[in-house]
Amino acid sequence: MKIIITAHTKKRLRDWRQQEITVEDVISAAKGIPGYVPVATRFRGFTASFRRTFDLVIKDTLAGRLVITVIGK
Repeated sequence: MKIIITAHTKKRLRDWRQQEITVEDVISAAKGIPGYVPVATRFRGFTASFRRTFDLVIKDTLAGRLVITVIGK
């Protein structure tokens, strides 16, 4: 499935709270979610390569899996 990262997500990854979370971490976490997500849903408890915990808000569209935002812990 194609993973689409919004401009908002890319902007959030530059924020201090999302420090050490990379685009590759977000893509691998989004690909690891099984099934179809018809409405925007928050998935919790992913770990980045630098041991930073984060959440994702995901929605599946016709174009692919849309990563709406990332929330660092």
